[in-house]
Amino acid sequence: METINIKEYTPELGPLISLVDAVDFTPIKGSINIPLSKLLDNPSKYMDKNKTYYFYCYNGTRSTRAVRILSVYGYKAVKVII
Repeated sequence: METINIKEYTPELGPLISLVDAVDFTPIKGSINIPLSKLLDNPSKYMDKNKTYYFYCYNGTRSTRAVRILSVYGYKAVKVII
């Protein structure tokens, strides 16, 4: 699983996505929020297999799960440690 630190992230790399529930979302560096359950229900609604996406959550559990599952489905997903 590819992982980077938030200090290494720049918007030019690709979208930064928070996986927390909408009520808990606090944006960092222009991130967007897609709750993990919504993302995994229909990844093709939110993602393009030709782009790379960067995922974070506050304790790392959701982002680890998302990156592992999405990678199996052929998406380019990177975990971001905050």
